[in-house]
Amino acid sequence: MSYNKDGIPNQQFLWDVFQRVDKDRSGHISADELQVALSNGTWSAFNPETIRLMIGMFDRENGGTVSFQDFGALWKYVTDWQNCFRSFDRDNSGNIDKNELKTALTSFGYRLSDNLIDVLLRKFDRFGRGTILFDDFIQCCIVLYTLTTAFRQHDTDMDAIITIHYEQFLSMV
Repeated sequence: MSYNKDGIPNQQFLWDVFQRVDKDRSGHISADELQVALSNGTWSAFNPETIRLMIGMFDRENGGTVSFQDFGALWKYVTDWQNCFRSFDRDNSGNIDKNELKTALTSFGYRLSDNLIDVLLRKFDRFGRGTILFDDFIQCCIVLYTLTTAFRQHDTDMDAIITIHYEQFLSMV
């Protein structure tokens, strides 16, 4: 398989994959089709909320689906996250534990307390095992990034303190 300068596989490879995933032949990939196509490495279904978040990020037509034109970027996004996840899954267990999560988030520039790492672990650990699966790791990172970005818009003096109204807060989450 050949790649272009952006690290995206060649168009023919992507088109073949796209056609296999596009079960209804609509020319777009729905959330259900994408969920069936993706693997989190555990034989369980990919987290539907993670699927929804990713489709929202790559759906330029705002139809709740991904067109072939957007599929290459989505493919690269998932592949990049897979490589990232594997690099922090030090014991190759197929999941991220508390220490691996803290290492990952610290390397992304977040300075979070152990208590907040515990909160994130509880929130994104779907099966109550004290670990986060690949798809939940993506969701955790997207949510953390989105909330951080929203927070920074209000933290104009960069002191990590903001004053906002309740409705502003709700629009952030």
